[in-house]
Amino acid sequence: MLNRRRFSGLLAGVSLWGGGSARADTGALEEAARKEGGLTWYTAQTDGEVAELIGRRFTTRYPGVKVTVVRTTAQVAYQRLSAELKNQTLECDVFSSTDPGHDETLKQKGLLAHYVPQNDARLSPAFRAFDKDGYYHSTTGGLVLIAYNTAKVTADDAPKNWPDLLTPRWNRQVAVGHPAFSGFVGTWVLAMRKLYGWEYFEALEKNRPQVGRSIIDTTTMLTAGERLVGASSSTATLHAADNGNPLAVVHPTDGSLLIVAASAIMANAPRPKAARLFMEFLQSEEVARLSVEQRAESLRPEVMPLPGAKPFSEVKTFQLSVPEILKGIPEVIEQWRDTFGG
Repeated sequence: MLNRRRFSGLLAGVSLWGGGSARADTGALEEAARKEGGLTWYTAQTDGEVAELIGRRFTTRYPGVKVTVVRTTAQVAYQRLSAELKNQTLECDVFSSTDPGHDETLKQKGLLAHYVPQNDARLSPAFRAFDKDGYYHSTTGGLVLIAYNTAKVTADDAPKNWPDLLTPRWNRQVAVGHPAFSGFVGTWVLAMRKLYGWEYFEALEKNRPQVGRSIIDTTTMLTAGERLVGASSSTATLHAADNGNPLAVVHPTDGSLLIVAASAIMANAPRPKAARLFMEFLQSEEVARLSVEQRAESLRPEVMPLPGAKPFSEVKTFQLSVPEILKGIPEVIEQWRDTFGG
């Protein structure tokens, strides 16, 4: 890992404006970004198709600034980033994880650039100033809830709360992701442990769930009919249903998990000006509207959900703090492996 002294110098030098934390003059920033020609974006916050769409929209808005998208699960992206930092071969400019613990760890090690986008002040209060120190910022929000295959399960028969997934009715019929790969899944596992203790997962293991990697894998397994119910992302499930797949969601009576995922600029980003311009774009109204079209939560108050969708403010939700996630996810990954193997 690169040492703090090296990165403190890099932090002082990466800002276009000299102080490392100034708000963007987007006109000058756009000109500087064009000179760099593009940026590389590591993201786990959407599927690959949507990530590529965001990249193309950015280039359409800022011709000459191309986005190279590297889409993978949160833990795999973090491992790749960590290896690049260790070997001093960093390619990533903007890092978008679904595990806030990644952002906090990078911040504490001095590996993130301090930058507060203009657009952060325009977000809804629930998403504004996600990191009070200004090193990482909200760029997507979503719910983890229960999803089911409507071709094989009726609304009346679908699980109504999280413990319902443990009943014998759903033996070999539950789909989940893996906390060692997905930040969303890791946070959900941690939340279930907080609500019900690790006994929840010891009981779930007895139901022989099918374990994927990303939380998006749950949607894939339910769509294919390989499993009938599962813990899933509201965004992935509703988007798949919009495309004609037999899927629906249940807002559990004991609460849906609200997850806010952040993005950050690397302290020694190879293309720091383009990275800052891209951070502005990720919090823009244009991306908020695109996110709503993909069934993610709107981060901006002027962008409303699609007809028929419930904003998170109208359903029972719960949320974990960044310190809880930072401490707890490594713990539940080890507990998961002990219980489920692999």
